[in-house]
Amino acid sequence: MLRTPATATIALTRRLGLGTTVITPVAAAHRCPSIATRPLSTSRTHLTPPNSNPNHHRFARLPHRAATALKLPPPSLDEAVSNILYNTPRAAGPPPQRHVLNCLVTDEPGVLSRVSGILAARGFNIDSLVVSKTDVKDLSRMTIVLKGRDEVVDQAKKQLEDLVPVWAVLDYTHAKLIQREMLLAKVSLVPLSVSDQLHELEMQREQEHDAASPTSHPLDRAHKIAEADAILLATQEQLGSITRLTHLFGAKVVDVSSETAVVELCAKPERVEAFINLLHPFGLIEVARSGGMAMTRTPISGVYESEVDDAEEIGEAMDAAALPPS
Repeated sequence: MLRTPATATIALTRRLGLGTTVITPVAAAHRCPSIATRPLSTSRTHLTPPNSNPNHHRFARLPHRAATALKLPPPSLDEAVSNILYNTPRAAGPPPQRHVLNCLVTDEPGVLSRVSGILAARGFNIDSLVVSKTDVKDLSRMTIVLKGRDEVVDQAKKQLEDLVPVWAVLDYTHAKLIQREMLLAKVSLVPLSVSDQLHELEMQREQEHDAASPTSHPLDRAHKIAEADAILLATQEQLGSITRLTHLFGAKVVDVSSETAVVELCAKPERVEAFINLLHPFGLIEVARSGGMAMTRTPISGVYESEVDDAEEIGEAMDAAALPPS
């Protein structure tokens, strides 16, 4: 005998001793928790309709197939060669070389803009450009330092020579040179650890000046004097360190104030870069560089005089204790 959902509900009420009272399965589960814990059967003799399929809501499993590698046809000769050429990396060219050009031009308006325009059209980034008059009237000397490939620089040099105001273009890249550059640097004399204390003292002075009674306690005044003395001592120590560093590089201090100092150096561009890097821990405020100037060396009896590096002359006298704090 097949049971419908209605007959199953009536049978459940008789089992619970509820008489003819109709009760739903949810209410029966509240009254008899043991029934709620039993799993419902999916057979056709229970609440499942007679025409329902037990596996109706189950998904059919896909048949297991072994993964097979795709077999592609072999490439033709043209395709193989094209793949090789496409995947072969291009050979890296030589890095841009530093070039020093010396131009002798007529001293007239518009020459500098025409020369820089030709270099800008070639995509050069000029590192430095120095123009100055010479001892010859109406003749100026232009020193250009840039980076680029040799063939591109040669083409730019030919274009510069075609300009009417340009008398000659000399390439000093592979020649024996004497290069010098001028540097002016303004350095802070107040250490970074003391600058905050100095700012606080200035704020206190402004507050006392604006107050109605400028007099203060003697102990506070003595404390401020002690702080000012400590700041002055730290400033003098930093000035001494900067002075020793300038002597090591052959530079000199040309101006000193209560908080800053200006140093001057004339040396090779590489040496100027090293000097600036050593001045950074002190606190650089302002830097001005003139750009590189170059002149060829003169051979003595057909042989060039051996160039003595300035670093070798000063390196022997350098003391590690005299270096600035890092």
